[in-house]
Order: sequence, then structure tokens, then C-alpha cells
Amino acid sequence: MDNGVKKVRQSINQRKKARGITGKEAGKRQVIPVFPQDEEKHGYMPIYDGQGATGGKKNSIMGGFLLKGILSTMLFFGVALVWEINAPVLQSPKEWTSGVLTEEFPFAKVNHWYQESFGTPLAVPPNGDKAESVTEEVLALPVSGSVTESFQANGTGIMIAPEDTSAVSALRDGVVVFAGNDSSTNKTIKIQHADGSVSTYGELSDLNVHLYQFVKSSQPIGHFTPQPDSTTVYFAIEKDKDYIDPVQVIKVDDSE
Repeated sequence: MDNGVKKVRQSINQRKKARGITGKEAGKRQVIPVFPQDEEKHGYMPIYDGQGATGGKKNSIMGGFLLKGILSTMLFFGVALVWEINAPVLQSPKEWTSGVLTEEFPFAKVNHWYQESFGTPLAVPPNGDKAESVTEEVLALPVSGSVTESFQANGTGIMIAPEDTSAVSALRDGVVVFAGNDSSTNKTIKIQHADGSVSTYGELSDLNVHLYQFVKSSQPIGHFTPQPDSTTVYFAIEKDKDYIDPVQVIKVDDSE
């Protein structure tokens, strides 16, 4: 009987030694069961760095970023190679890449589609209101005043002379694609509309909108204050890379 007890105790001591538990630690140290790590549950093998197991998930994220970086580099050099090789078969890819890189993204058209499909614009208007559907669009000059320079004389747009400090309003719903200083028309705002046209408002005194902001028809976008060296507002409409006479689109009071 004693021999059997001794053998059992010896077996227990041997297992404790194998686990690194000896002496007084055997009675104090608690053996914690090892559960599967999160990485093992999701099919990743844990990585041991000497301080414990670190997840393979972090490693997989880094690998994903590395893969995206490699693909981006390959795409860049691929486009560069297409442009360097003069071959008839590559003419269509060249035209496609040129259009993608130079043409303005149709923000207003996409926003209009989203609004019709889901009821609200992609960009929230500054006042937080939902965009209202307009059954009949009435177009008017962006600022009250007389036309002092016609489209035929200007070549790209018209010049409007307000009598006093006036608010400048958007021609129709759209997305701001430029808001800043232009070399030709100084403080300028350009708004892209759902039909692909772009309206331009130049020579302003201050701007009240920012880039890629959704604006509604007749919403104030800036102000103009007449100055000795600046008495007119520039207004133009462009569609399909051609300028359109605003007088043909809007009923204006031409003083000329």
C-alpha cells in the first residue's frame, strides 16, 4: 500500500518538475489553463516574440497595407509605361487615363442621383435642412444689378454692376468645386450642377462657402461691395467645355 502511494507522489513530483514548479512554489503557484487565442480561433497562428504570443491579426493588417502599396506602385508605373510606348493598340488606354486624370469628377450629378434615390443630398446643407425638390426651376441673375458688359464683348461671361452691397446667390443646386482666388477674376466661386454645367461667380468681396459644399438654388454664397477699383461682378456659365451666353439662359435687364 505504501509503495503505491509513493509511486503516485513521485509521479506527481515529476510532472511538477516538468512544468517548472518545484519546492514551495508547488503549493502557491496556480496552474492556469491555456485557452485558444483570438488569432487561433480565426485561423491565424500566434507569433511568439520572446515576451508572449502576439496576434497574427496585426501582422495580417500590415501585410494588407504592404500589398496595397505594391499594387499602387505597379499601377503608377503601368500608367507611365503606357504613356511612354507609342503603339496604336495603346491609344485607347491613353485616352481613358487622360480623361480620368484631367476631367472634373461629376460631384453634382452623383449628388443629384443620390438625392433622387435616397431623398437627401450626399453633403448636408449648412442649415441642416433637407434639400427640397424643385418642380419648376426659375433662374435669375446671381446678384441684382445691370449688365455693363455683354457676353459678346467679354467672350466668356457677363459683368454685372450692383448699386450697393449685395448678396451673390447660386444659379441652381450644385456642388462647389472651387472657392478661392483666381488669377483672372480674383475671389471666385465655381459651382458644378447636375446637368454637367459649371457656373462661375468672380470679383466677389467675400466667400461664404467652402470646397465640395452642397448649395441650393438661390442660396447666398458670397457678397459684393462696390469699390473704386471694383464695381462689377463676373458671371459665366460653362457646359461641355464651351461658354454659354447667360442672357440666353436667364432673363436679364441688359443696360447696353
